[in-house]
Amino acid sequence: MSSNQYLDFEQPVIEAEEELLRLRAAVENGDLSVVNDVEKSERKLEKLREDVYGNLSPYQRVRLSRHLERPFTLDYVERMTTGFVELHGDRLFGDDPAIVGGLAKLNNHRVMIVGHQRGRSTQERVRRNFGMPQPEGNRKAQRLFSLAEKFKLPLIQFVDTQGAYPGMEGEARGQAEAIARNLLILSGLTVPIISVVIGEGGSGGALALGVCDRLLMLENAIYSVITPEGCASILWGKSDADNVGEYAKVASESLKLTAYELKDTGVVDEVVKEPVGGAHRDHDSAAELVKQSIAKHLFELTSMSIDELLEQRYQKFRHIGGYA
Repeated sequence: MSSNQYLDFEQPVIEAEEELLRLRAAVENGDLSVVNDVEKSERKLEKLREDVYGNLSPYQRVRLSRHLERPFTLDYVERMTTGFVELHGDRLFGDDPAIVGGLAKLNNHRVMIVGHQRGRSTQERVRRNFGMPQPEGNRKAQRLFSLAEKFKLPLIQFVDTQGAYPGMEGEARGQAEAIARNLLILSGLTVPIISVVIGEGGSGGALALGVCDRLLMLENAIYSVITPEGCASILWGKSDADNVGEYAKVASESLKLTAYELKDTGVVDEVVKEPVGGAHRDHDSAAELVKQSIAKHLFELTSMSIDELLEQRYQKFRHIGGYA
């Protein structure tokens, strides 16, 4: 990963890592005079990582959640599952590449996977509409929900979108109805449902894949009814980028959108740790941590009767929203 892909608050860590690499290279080339410096550099780097990544502000986590190098849904599918067969189209209008899904095997379980897919390159980001689903994307998801129900397959959902596409064509094709129907169908499925917020979980677009039995969330992901920038624009009427950025930091504090805050309020069932520095720095380790968490919850959910599963799901959402 090139240095220009790191965020500004990561700069001290980057410099320490580069210094450690330089010292190790010197030792490998026979310069034994810097052996003690290597040990000092290792200790310095460890402390810097703890200081930087152990004390992230909400808005810094917002920025990490949007990092273009974070693993997306298909990155997790590739590393966590075998035999993935992607399914396309809603059988009504078209295929929306902002939502992907299909059949796969996770350990010993045959599962159905549905998730948002952002693009990494500019061309792919445009093709996938920056991960913002059109109505046909959510209707494709509904088709896969029904297949999961028909074949008794646990449903794994990956949430990573700024929100459903807000354009006129989306509204014309029934965006609100499509999201509402997702919620209706998911509420009544008789198979286990696990949703994982892997990046930015925003607004109704995220909620469309958010009804589940267990909601997992990566520690640098966010989950909110609105982006901090959108909140700042509405509440403080700021339109220029500089002011929006400053007020977005305030909004991030107030929205309680980070994984640990949402765990405290009972919205999230488990916070999944990320590799040191964030999931964008080690896709393989991030996928393994997510896989372990999903497998644990899948084991618990598949041991329940259908009545127990539906009652627990009902109670889960009945209890969200309490406040002191």
